[in-house]
Amino acid sequence: MKILVVEDERELREVIVASLKEARFVAEAAATLVEARTKASAYEYDCILLDLMLPDGNGLDLLRDMAARGKHSNVIILSAKDSVDDKVAGLNLGADDYLPKPFHLAELHARIRSVMRRKRGGEATINAGNVVLYPDRLNVEVDGKPFELSRKEYDILSYLMNRTGRLVEKQTLAEAVWGDDMDVADNFDFIYAHIKNLRHRLKDAAASIEIKTVYGFGYKLVET
Repeated sequence: MKILVVEDERELREVIVASLKEARFVAEAAATLVEARTKASAYEYDCILLDLMLPDGNGLDLLRDMAARGKHSNVIILSAKDSVDDKVAGLNLGADDYLPKPFHLAELHARIRSVMRRKRGGEATINAGNVVLYPDRLNVEVDGKPFELSRKEYDILSYLMNRTGRLVEKQTLAEAVWGDDMDVADNFDFIYAHIKNLRHRLKDAAASIEIKTVYGFGYKLVET
């Protein structure tokens, strides 16, 4: 899961990002409205943690931009402004939740997982064929048996299972799983290697799903 943290207070931003990475999220950060606009327009995020009081504008403007482009990410507003008007405005502009500062990191993580469950219609699992993925527990079963994966293999499988039957461009997949680390990559050899290993593991486990290559574009996970 890829998360953008929009927060101008450096210490808080770094603490949030570190906690998210420790919880195995892919986390990126923006300290200003301009930086947040650039990242939100260029990349896809599963969730955006949005401060309202930014040095160059109001975080609500980011929500307005996203609504105007028809682009939606799950958004949780994080703000010290205890204003009903701001809360209502944010929710009306498409935000999914509102968490006032100060907050505990454990509650923030719980809110993120709750928002993502609502996106899945309240389901606690993601299912495709005989494969079941448990996002809250970060594990996978194939035909009821534990299926061991490396962290990146899990992240790739999770991203594709959330989009079963849909074409995913390799650039989009790489950005979702590796985040800002993609900026220093010269090619996609690293993702090819992980996809190859994941395919072998799925086949060996008799999984009834397959990762198909759509040459020149990317990948598609299908049930077999």
